[in-house]
Amino acid sequence: MEKKSQSLSPRDGRAKERVDRVDPYGFERSEDFDYDSYEELMSEYLAVLTRRAIKWSKLMKGKSKVQKNLKLKRYVRKGIPNEHRALIWMAASGAQDQLEKNPGYYRSLLGAQHDPKLVETICTDLNRTFPDNIQFRKTSSPCLQKALHNVLLAYGHHNPSVGYCQGMNFIAGYLLIITKDEEKSFWLMDALLGRILPDYYSPAMLGLKTDQEVLGELVKVKIPAVWQAMVEHNVTWTLVASRWFICLYIDVLPVETVLRIWDCLFYEGSKILFRVALTLIHHNQALIRQARSLPDVCQAFKQITHGPFVDECHTFMQKIFTEPGSLSRATLTKQRATCRSRIIAEES
Repeated sequence: MEKKSQSLSPRDGRAKERVDRVDPYGFERSEDFDYDSYEELMSEYLAVLTRRAIKWSKLMKGKSKVQKNLKLKRYVRKGIPNEHRALIWMAASGAQDQLEKNPGYYRSLLGAQHDPKLVETICTDLNRTFPDNIQFRKTSSPCLQKALHNVLLAYGHHNPSVGYCQGMNFIAGYLLIITKDEEKSFWLMDALLGRILPDYYSPAMLGLKTDQEVLGELVKVKIPAVWQAMVEHNVTWTLVASRWFICLYIDVLPVETVLRIWDCLFYEGSKILFRVALTLIHHNQALIRQARSLPDVCQAFKQITHGPFVDECHTFMQKIFTEPGSLSRATLTKQRATCRSRIIAEES
């Protein structure tokens, strides 16, 4: 999977340009990376980051624990500085509690007898995980491939009903890039796959199918013209949005934007995925409505995940809480129940 990358350091002459080929997360930039527009964007965003970092350092004051409250939620929505990300993700998602309640559990999973089929499936995908990220290369030191193998193997034994399926390697990889810690990444996987996104990765993928249908129902109410275009050209939501949901926007949106989405995902849960999807669709509805065929619609959906709107992650994250309008947990729960029943009836 190719990765769209951003970085947080402006270019500084030719000597710096070679360093700039790789962003702070280890992703190599594409040959056609536009440094000039990027520098312009980052000069504004760096000022925002600096302000946020000062506020966060006052909030944290060397704390190793945080309590969820309205102030913290507001801070999370405005972005967590990288140095606090692992701690906040762990606390907000309940992963920290699980880690503390189960000392030694992760290591015991790695020390147990392993299912050869699970090992083989995971090993097949290791080299396909972020080939454009230098931290996952066998030549790099430390190489995150071994850590990735361990996290996926432990999770496969921890949750045998899921085991391992494609997409999980990219999620575990992102977690490792941020936490630099196998055990924390394992418990964050447990929080995501077990509580925040239940049934997304089970063999039937019922949770994933349900949420794609729910997106359709939300679009029907909030952006009816786009829903009409989808029906007209016979385009299913699975066709255009399954990658958005299954990879939690990895490889769909730029890395800095994805991390900002994940900040809110760990804190507020899966409704954030809908807010992002609805914002992308609502903001680009004119482009989608111009489509004259099924391939046109698919092309439009690819196009709307590129460009300044998604690159400017701070503005984009402000938009996801305003553009789609209200989106209550009760509405989602009701829609999920309806769509889930329909899918089960159709598949039985």
